[in-house]
Amino acid sequence: MKRTQVYPFSAIVGQEDMKLALLLNVVNPALGGVLVKGEKGTAKSTAVRALAALLPAVEMAAGCPFHCDPTDAGRLCDACAAKLAKNGALSGVSGFMRVVELPVSATEDRVVGTLDMEYAIKEGEKKFEPGILAEANRNILYVDEINLLDDHVVDVLLDAAAMGVNTVEREGVSYSHPARFVLVGTMNPEEGDIRPQLLDRFALSVEVAGENEAFSRVEVIKRRMAYEAGPREFRGAWEAAEEELARKITAARKLLPQVAIEDELLLRVAEASLKLGVDGHRADITVIKSALTLAALEERKEATLPDVRRAASLALPHRMRRRPFEEASLSVQVLDELFGAAEENGTCAAAE
Repeated sequence: MKRTQVYPFSAIVGQEDMKLALLLNVVNPALGGVLVKGEKGTAKSTAVRALAALLPAVEMAAGCPFHCDPTDAGRLCDACAAKLAKNGALSGVSGFMRVVELPVSATEDRVVGTLDMEYAIKEGEKKFEPGILAEANRNILYVDEINLLDDHVVDVLLDAAAMGVNTVEREGVSYSHPARFVLVGTMNPEEGDIRPQLLDRFALSVEVAGENEAFSRVEVIKRRMAYEAGPREFRGAWEAAEEELARKITAARKLLPQVAIEDELLLRVAEASLKLGVDGHRADITVIKSALTLAALEERKEATLPDVRRAASLALPHRMRRRPFEEASLSVQVLDELFGAAEENGTCAAAE
């Protein structure tokens, strides 16, 4: 199976916060997704598609509409679990993670899938018609203009992203299937915002804008024109950087369960959340998970204060209490006060 040839992730100029947030979520999908806010033409969709092209091939159960992992008995759909119990093994096929797009007009039934109640009553068996969440399992679910989606549909997406399972209930009949995916939502703030209750459910949030330095803008132009003039040659020039980043992602996934963090840093995160007036505990947990994932991405077995500082910059701003129409932001000065200056602690290298 061949990959779709896309613009290289490593060749995207700037947008370091967005690239890092995306990488953290593919290394650790349990984080719960990333929301990218920004104007059009800032490489949001380009980055998402480029990210999928970086990821290694995976084994999928043959003929399964949910792309179950035949080696993971704990996360199989009902049909695959039954086949495994009967045959003792599942046949697999190799495939690549891909980007599944969810249209703004999607209804709840289209997203979660539907149960054929008439068939269930007549035959006494469940008949499930898979939806977008079934297609998204073990893939990247990309929702452009997520702020224009119905709030209830957004809530369903975030529930599935957090639980890793999609459950459909109709008239006392329920059906569940695995729904582990990397959720990426993008939006233009000028077209409206997301309710704070839903905003909090996104693990990470970043804001992107066009490059504000002339030399960087020139580099964007040069790279894009070179890619359009010769996509194969351009990708060849970035092949080594792409392979190295792909290697780091694979290594980080394996290393992540071994990464530790000191209790002192847990206390620093809890104190920071209290000082910033962040409600609930989701923010604290997300900062710690992100710091652990960042350490794994940098091939270290212990998360450090700079990791926590970097994670906080991605996980806290959109959860801070603010007045209506006030921008969510966490200044460098505030980060310095909470976690110390980046220069003193040593900076965390983002994706390069």
